[in-house]
Amino acid sequence: MRHILFTILSVLLFVGTVSSQSQKTETYVRCVAFYNLENLFDTIHDEGKNDYEYLPDGGMKWTAFKYENKVNNMAYAISQLGTDEDPRGAMLVGVSEVENMNCLRDLCAKLKDYNRTYEPILLEGPDRRGVDVGLLYNPAMFKVTTTKGYELKAHYADGNVVRSRYELLVSGYILGNGRPEKIHVIVNHWPSRYGGELSSRATRDTAAMLCATIVDSIYRVEPRAKVIIMGDLNDDPYSHSCADVLLAKKTREEVPEHGLFNTMWQKLEQGVGSLAYQGSWNLFDQIIISEPLMNEKLESGKWIYWKSQIFNKPFLTVQEGKDKGTPLRTHKGGVWQNGYGDHYPTMIYLIKQK
Repeated sequence: MRHILFTILSVLLFVGTVSSQSQKTETYVRCVAFYNLENLFDTIHDEGKNDYEYLPDGGMKWTAFKYENKVNNMAYAISQLGTDEDPRGAMLVGVSEVENMNCLRDLCAKLKDYNRTYEPILLEGPDRRGVDVGLLYNPAMFKVTTTKGYELKAHYADGNVVRSRYELLVSGYILGNGRPEKIHVIVNHWPSRYGGELSSRATRDTAAMLCATIVDSIYRVEPRAKVIIMGDLNDDPYSHSCADVLLAKKTREEVPEHGLFNTMWQKLEQGVGSLAYQGSWNLFDQIIISEPLMNEKLESGKWIYWKSQIFNKPFLTVQEGKDKGTPLRTHKGGVWQNGYGDHYPTMIYLIKQK
């Protein structure tokens, strides 16, 4: 009887989410990740940017030594993304809090030391501090066809104009393992909780509306488009912007045709987050997928969603003291920690039948 129950359970796991052993023996796998790099600034002032804190004579005493350590730390962390399932690492890595393209180029150069080859994409946006979102892609796994930035038009409750990052849309094809397949990736870093969560809620609601408009525009051209929304949304999966404006659902069963599935919502309900604030976990670093990516049949021979993961490895984590168990930051209270960032990376895995 136990043998029969085990066999039934194995079949259900394969049909629903694909068991780990089935994935290894019968499918290909690709990782898509997002990582907030926590103030990846170089040491040179960029005209028009409020980057003074991250200059050698600024508040953080941001020297070439600290910058080089920061780049090396981030490169090592990125080199490890996805390796639990694919030793080649992540196919795509969305990033945020990057000052400029030179920072991403330095990061890609350092990644080569860890046997990772990535090409960078970054569009300079109107953010007040001068940080932007970007995308790193492995050219052996992904071919970029189009790139476009969407500017957010919004105001804070006090009337100030929101000068936020672009919502970056990158479209292209997954390469290798058969016929190339098109996907669309939208990288986000929505407005902060400046002035408080409630008073700034409308800014993130507006960002969610913009993101939904981008998805709708893709669906109009490709009714079965595979879309991945990723980013630091400065809100949790259950927040108004994500659950009620973007309409990203918690469970697969709730997702309608052309709907969205939030791959991170159930992680947070299990008590796992991507950043800690005043002793509590949040999961701002979300990855949301379109219904066609979720509902593709494994036997179709096309890429489908398998599972999500929060990359909270020990080397990224404080090991002792009052902050034990939380992300190991670059700075804490203005003191250089030589860490990584205040957010854990998040990721999803795609699979395809061999």
